[in-house]
Amino acid sequence: MYELTLVTGIALFLSGIAAGFINTIAGGGSLLTLPALMLTGMPADVANATNRVGVMFQSVTGLQGFYKQNRLDTQSLKGILVLSMLGSVAGSGLAAWLPAEVLKPILLSCMMVMAVMIVVKPSTISPSGDDVRSLASSPAGAIGLFLAGMYGGFLQAGVGFMLLAALAGGLRYDLVRANALKVLCTVAFTAVALVIFIWHGLIYWVPGLILAVGSIIGAHFSVRFAVKASQRTLEWILFVMVVLVCIAAWMS
Repeated sequence: MYELTLVTGIALFLSGIAAGFINTIAGGGSLLTLPALMLTGMPADVANATNRVGVMFQSVTGLQGFYKQNRLDTQSLKGILVLSMLGSVAGSGLAAWLPAEVLKPILLSCMMVMAVMIVVKPSTISPSGDDVRSLASSPAGAIGLFLAGMYGGFLQAGVGFMLLAALAGGLRYDLVRANALKVLCTVAFTAVALVIFIWHGLIYWVPGLILAVGSIIGAHFSVRFAVKASQRTLEWILFVMVVLVCIAAWMS
C-alpha cells in the first residue's frame, strides 16, 4: 500500500541528489531512485513512471549546464533527437501496456542484461579517438540511438550506458560531449514517455517532485565536475558505476 512518510520522503530527496549527479556524467542513477520509490509501496509500473519526473528535471538542468559550458555539439542534434524519440514512443508504449506483475521481472531482467553487457564490453562507452562520425557514416551509432531511446522509454535504469555506447562508442564523441548529447536525448525521450504515462495516470506527483528537487541539485554539481574532470577520471567513474549496477541488479 502506497504511503509517503518523512523517512521515505528524505530517502527520495537524497536518492534524487545522487541520481542527478550520477546520471549526468554516467548512468544507473535510477537503480537508486526506483527502489526508493518502491519503498513508499508503489507498484512497479507507477514507480517506473513517477521516476521520469526526476529524470526530466535533472536532464533539463544538466543540458542547460553543458550548453553554457559550450560542450553541446549542435551539428547532429536533429537526427539524434528523431532517432531517440522514435525509440521512446515504442518503449514507453510497451511499458504502459504491460501489467505490473509482468513489468517487475522484466525491469530486473533488463537491469541484469545491461550490467552484464557493459562489464563484458566496456570499450563501447570509451572512445579511442576524436574522429567524430556522422549518423550517415555510422549505422551502428544510428541503430544504437534508436534502441537506447526504446530502452529509455521502457525502462530508465541504465539507459545512460546505452546512450554513451551509441554516442561515444558509435559516433566517437569524447565523454564530456557524449554526456551532453546523452542528456539531450534523455530530455527528448523522457518528455515522450511522460506524456504517455500521464495519459495512463501512472504518475504520483508529490514523490515525483520531491525526487525532482534532489535531482536538480545533483545535476547542477555534476556538470561543474564533468567539464573540469579528465577523460580518465570520467572513465573510472563509469567503471565504478558499472560495478554498482551489477551489484544492484544481482541483489534486487
